[in-house]
Amino acid sequence: MTAREYGQFCGLARALEMVGERWTLLIVRNLLSGPQRYTDLRKGLPAIPTNILSSRLKQLEEAGLATRRALSHPERAVVYELTDHGRDLEPALIALGRWGARTMTEPRPGETITAESVAMAFRTTYRPETARDTTVGYEVRMGEFTLRLQITAGTLTVGIGPHPAPDLVIERLGDQGVHALMTGAKSPDQALADGSVRVEGDPALLHRFVQTFRF
Repeated sequence: MTAREYGQFCGLARALEMVGERWTLLIVRNLLSGPQRYTDLRKGLPAIPTNILSSRLKQLEEAGLATRRALSHPERAVVYELTDHGRDLEPALIALGRWGARTMTEPRPGETITAESVAMAFRTTYRPETARDTTVGYEVRMGEFTLRLQITAGTLTVGIGPHPAPDLVIERLGDQGVHALMTGAKSPDQALADGSVRVEGDPALLHRFVQTFRF
């Protein structure tokens, strides 16, 4: 199935043969948040040509990294989801995202911010050493989309959509509200005082949130 072979007996070369094509890792990034329909993937990757998306999904299926299944009635939709083999890419994507974030300041002209890109930001900024043995759930409302963050015994899972039982809801009211907290540009007390964020739940958990997710 490989569109490109490097002719080297090397694990990195083999990995690049499977996921090194343009857009492939971003599709994997989006599927890390859970099963998605083709239309969901198009929405999360607005610049991808439809023929490329279809081709990359087929390649991921052929490589055993993703699969598709039909949802039961009444949904009647087909979703794509990562296999266990595909989900094993998560640590590599987190490392790449953390490395790439070193050069990021403000979005460049034409760059969009999607739910999936913000979900990846939470994965890359997660500091597990601050959350050992911690179990806490956050719902982060970012205007057009909402994310759920669940830390269970120090392990983070990130999804798109509301949290079923959050310990703390954080709502962004200013453009850089949550980002300013994560970069340290504002303290939790400052962000609450100036109205750039608001919370539902114990405000003390906002301090824990800032310690746990930090650029």
